[in-house]
Amino acid sequence: MATPQQHARLADRAVIALGGGDWRDFLHNLISQDVESLGPDEIRFAALLNPQGRLFYDLFVIGRPEGCWLDVAAEHRAQIVQRLTLYRLRAKVTIEAPDLSVGVLFPGADGDRPEGWLVDPRLPALGLRGYGLSAPAGAIEASPEAYEAHRLALGVPGPADWGVEKTYPIEANFDLLGAIDFKKGCFVGQETTSRMKRRGTVKTRFLPVAFDGPPPTPGAEILAGELRAGEVLSVGEGLAMASLRLDRIEGAELSSGGVALRVRRPDWFAAALG
Repeated sequence: MATPQQHARLADRAVIALGGGDWRDFLHNLISQDVESLGPDEIRFAALLNPQGRLFYDLFVIGRPEGCWLDVAAEHRAQIVQRLTLYRLRAKVTIEAPDLSVGVLFPGADGDRPEGWLVDPRLPALGLRGYGLSAPAGAIEASPEAYEAHRLALGVPGPADWGVEKTYPIEANFDLLGAIDFKKGCFVGQETTSRMKRRGTVKTRFLPVAFDGPPPTPGAEILAGELRAGEVLSVGEGLAMASLRLDRIEGAELSSGGVALRVRRPDWFAAALG
């Protein structure tokens, strides 16, 4: 029997609308994702980086008939609008902040997709994203926390894990989740990102860790024996996201603050890395 889909409205996400004759070239030259080939009602995951290649913000780009929507963290929308305005210069681009809700349907389903809902480009199992849409008939209302638990169970990191200007996108698995087009031309932060990928110098990755009993503390050090192996990021029930040194976790007993941790490598992670 199929699992009923759940619907949650994500108050922590908001929308920016781009339009004007130059919007496509403007955005394509800024973010990590290809925008030139983006079609209407197509969604892609992307990153806006600083010049040194660290993550400013994650975003989803949704193609529209005469522009696009950007699905961004609500707490950072004003800063993103400000940054886009700074980069715009003389380009013919309109930047607006419409009052448009962001919703999700989860878990992912193999059946018919409700009209207007788009498959999450990071991982189909995450479900569908919709903008300004009501819950489809039969969907069960759920909390944003239930969706976050679903995301964490799939091993997909979120904004609380990477912060602002702290993390390289490859460390947060943006390359494995389809957010970086390494074949496109230049974008802000492209040089560092491409060099890390080309040289295979990615020593740190975000991975979920399981634990029993009281949770580890966010920000706490993770040890492999007596060696530092990483840091606890966001924490859920029985699971946490962690930043881990890949060269120190193989076969090691991990702990944080006396809490034993077990690394969980999601199927998509293992498949993407071969």
